[in-house]
Amino acid sequence: MLFSNTSNSGYFRRITGLLLLLCLIAGCDNTAHTSIRFGLNTAPITLDPRYVTDAVSQRLCRLIYQRLVDFDDNYRVIPALAEWQTLSDTHYRFHLQQNRRDFHHGTPLTARDVKATFESILDERIASPHRATLGHIGAIEVIDADTVDFHLSRADLLFPGRLNIGILPAEAIRHQHPFNSEPLGSGALRFVSWDNEQRLVLERIDDGQIIEFITVKDPTLRVLKLARGEIDLLQGNLTRENIHWLERRPGIRIERRRGDIFTYLGFNLEDPVTAKLLVRKAIAHAIDRESIIEHVMAGAARKAGALLPPDHWAGHPRLDGVEYAPEHAIRLLYEAGYDQRRPLRIVFKTSSDPFRIRLATIIQDQLRKVGIDMEIRSYDWGTFYGDIKQGRFQMYSLSWVGLKLPDIFRHVFHSDAVPPRGANRGRFADERVDELIMQAEAAISVSAKTTLYHVLQERLQDLLPYVPLWYEDNVAAYGETISGYTPAADGNFDGILTVMKKSSDHEH
Repeated sequence: MLFSNTSNSGYFRRITGLLLLLCLIAGCDNTAHTSIRFGLNTAPITLDPRYVTDAVSQRLCRLIYQRLVDFDDNYRVIPALAEWQTLSDTHYRFHLQQNRRDFHHGTPLTARDVKATFESILDERIASPHRATLGHIGAIEVIDADTVDFHLSRADLLFPGRLNIGILPAEAIRHQHPFNSEPLGSGALRFVSWDNEQRLVLERIDDGQIIEFITVKDPTLRVLKLARGEIDLLQGNLTRENIHWLERRPGIRIERRRGDIFTYLGFNLEDPVTAKLLVRKAIAHAIDRESIIEHVMAGAARKAGALLPPDHWAGHPRLDGVEYAPEHAIRLLYEAGYDQRRPLRIVFKTSSDPFRIRLATIIQDQLRKVGIDMEIRSYDWGTFYGDIKQGRFQMYSLSWVGLKLPDIFRHVFHSDAVPPRGANRGRFADERVDELIMQAEAAISVSAKTTLYHVLQERLQDLLPYVPLWYEDNVAAYGETISGYTPAADGNFDGILTVMKKSSDHEH
């Protein structure tokens, strides 16, 4: 048991005290706000969809830009901005919808913009992280204003799903417009301002509703601001105590949705310690995921065995990760050459987000019980993420969000996908994994692909370049003036498109 009723009561007293202090400092301002204020746990890194790799940036770009395709709840690709025809194994034709939106500065979106967007991604000088998954595009041909053809250098059954990237205006690309800080798209939300890292303002095109995305990194402070009415809505990164405290607050509603956000431990396979499979297995067996999910995450997660959830068409239905077996972990460490006289010491990197630090501290305690001395080093998000991409770590934890296509396995585990060509940040290399990835990609039927991806995921569980932890649910909380918001399974912010705010004379 990680928490007692006494510790929970103490938490509630502390958070209530903080709430009263905030109220006194701010003078209990009851000014009504017409904007909808959405609390973020971290600021976006970029608003240029060609460079997006972090979750917050990806979720915001979905709102600002239109995409050719999207995915349904079963991870199947569906039309968004365009429908398509498969003219041959290497020739796809996309027809833009007639009722598509113009770009926010007034020019129409045409096939020329589609061509310019994907050609810029393929340009080596641009150094887009998405270039690796689109590198088999041989040529892009504009047929007319509404039609564009993609010619591939090899067959790719899943190709349409790879085009889930926001479309930019060709003329702005040519003039090197700063999309990263002044996004110019054609999506449901239009960019208004980004005063600083703390406040991004967008406007909903259909009704002029202003949406403010306000960064509050501390989860407890974010919850307090929601309780006071300084934030109207927040999603994710809520601790068990946060959720339970909010459930007791009058006027606060909680929405839950089973999620597919994949959280894992990653290792540097070029490090002499974490390169040892026995060490990685010992760490995996030492982590009590069930206790963390129940007592820290309020049950808002389920154990994971691979990147893709088991209900994905390419997911493995029988994998749920490495079982908790601390005695076995101790034996594995002994086999690897570690014991009380020569303890294993390892450095774990994480972001400065308080919830992530708390998880790291719990993992540190669980590893200590089997004889592993884990040092935690936390950094601001930009520094932490930069270190991970550069391979400057022994062990770390991150989450993958919005995974739809099984080509994520190439992007993460193929030996050729070391950054900047992909996201193989741990420098993992295994000939059999490479072979299975290529065989799965080359398979000409979905059933054959599924079988090969199952074998691949079993191989990855044997080798543990990642230790799968859990799939996080999505939990949203909002005040009584908010209605119509539903959290998505992949954690996106699409609920913002329909959320409404009623006027209130007495916000609290």
